[in-house]
Amino acid sequence: MGNRFPFFSFLVIILGVCTIALTACAAPQVTEGLITVGITVGGDNATVNIPAGNTVDSALRAAGVILGTLDKTDPPLYTVLENGSEVRVIRVEEEFIVEQEVIPFESQVVRNESLPEGQEYWLQLGENGLREITTRRLFEDGQEVSSNPVKSLIVKEPVPQIKMVGVQKAFVPLDIPGRLAYLSDGNAWFMEGTTGNRQQLVDSGDLDGRVFSLSPDGKWLLFTRLAEDEGTINTLWVIPLDSDGGEAIDLGVRNIIHFADWMPGEELTIAYSTVEPRLGAPGWQANNDLQMLSFSSSGFVREMPEIIETNSGGLYGWWGTEFNWSPDGLLLSYARPDEVGIVDLEVNAQIPLKQFTPLQTFGDWAWVPSFSWGPENDILYGINHSPPADSQEFDLEVISIVGDFEMGISQDTGMFAFPVASPLRELPSGERSHQIAYLQAIFPFQSETSNYNLVVMDRDGSNKKILFPFEGLEGLEPQAVVWSPAVVVESGSHAIGLVYQNNLWIVDSVSGEAWQITGDGLINRIDWH
Repeated sequence: MGNRFPFFSFLVIILGVCTIALTACAAPQVTEGLITVGITVGGDNATVNIPAGNTVDSALRAAGVILGTLDKTDPPLYTVLENGSEVRVIRVEEEFIVEQEVIPFESQVVRNESLPEGQEYWLQLGENGLREITTRRLFEDGQEVSSNPVKSLIVKEPVPQIKMVGVQKAFVPLDIPGRLAYLSDGNAWFMEGTTGNRQQLVDSGDLDGRVFSLSPDGKWLLFTRLAEDEGTINTLWVIPLDSDGGEAIDLGVRNIIHFADWMPGEELTIAYSTVEPRLGAPGWQANNDLQMLSFSSSGFVREMPEIIETNSGGLYGWWGTEFNWSPDGLLLSYARPDEVGIVDLEVNAQIPLKQFTPLQTFGDWAWVPSFSWGPENDILYGINHSPPADSQEFDLEVISIVGDFEMGISQDTGMFAFPVASPLRELPSGERSHQIAYLQAIFPFQSETSNYNLVVMDRDGSNKKILFPFEGLEGLEPQAVVWSPAVVVESGSHAIGLVYQNNLWIVDSVSGEAWQITGDGLINRIDWH
């Protein structure tokens, strides 16, 4: 009995030591601290205890707060909170309101020269349109914080009110030589004998003005009209002036931008150049080609051999090349952004006369110098651009087509001077002479946007005088003016036809006396033969 206790006591001691050792090897048990967070929802306040290190999102979940899809919190849901932090829940609601708005109709006025001045007719009564506007209103805790339109739908288009107003003024009819054709609001008209005798040729309203040219004998009009086919810019047509109710003839030519004109000395023969339509600016890629055709009065069209094949056209050739017949029809001049020359029709080749620095326009267009023939088929009058590429210096010069000379005759004319030689006239000495009409930029070094004055001078650049418009009046828009084919009886001298403020005017080349011929403000192209 005396030996059993010591053994039992020893076992107890051993077990205690082992327990202490195992306890020392286990990880210590640490209790996390709690933090108190205040929560405000729609004006109601509450507190919640959450373990330290949790975010706003955890606090809201612990408090049983459910967020709507638009609700916001301050601070944001991902923010880690500290003891005593405050969380605000902002209840956000949206409301969509559809309201109707009246679209007032526009009032349009159509001016008509066939009605006496002041006489009015209603062509169409106006009707208001209707638009539906959807507005999104946003509320935070019941208070509106924003209201923005998010959708606009036109339920009914407005109908414009159109009134026709007579603008026929008591313009004194002026006797004129030849035939003067003009383009008015997409329609073709011509005058013959007197400006009071006006006849409409084409009333379709779709002439685009790219080509508008009377034949040398004044019996036909060549013109372009907008195309109905998608992917086609325009189409080329002719119509006779001598036949009452004569039908226009479709020449089967498409996409004419820069050139189509009658061949002098050849009956019913036309040269033209084409482009390829493009979606990007300027809307085409020039072919820089030169084609010819002839047609009969019955409408039969015959294509002729190609003169110049499609080519790059030099620098900025994507814009295109201009051509111009010599008065005798034996040569064509050509002008492109970097070069001027002639087309030799015997070998179908372009022969450069002058090369120059192309103008850097910094836009989606290219400047092509305007050149025209002298009346004796031996010289060209045109505009030269001085380097560098962005220079605004443009001078009028004369170039011999055989290369004998090149001479400047007027400085700083501006880029859109469009020189045109008059018909030949015989001086008292028996010498044959002519004049040059051109446009002079009012602001020569801003000539792209400047208005212009009409100037006439002798062929050598002497005796310059400004003819039109009169002092104090607004200048002309850039254009190629036209000379009368013979003298005007009223003045005994040649006259110049031009468009001023979208009306047709005739100006005497000697006295400067001017006659306004139309008053409807719809004219944009003219020709005179």
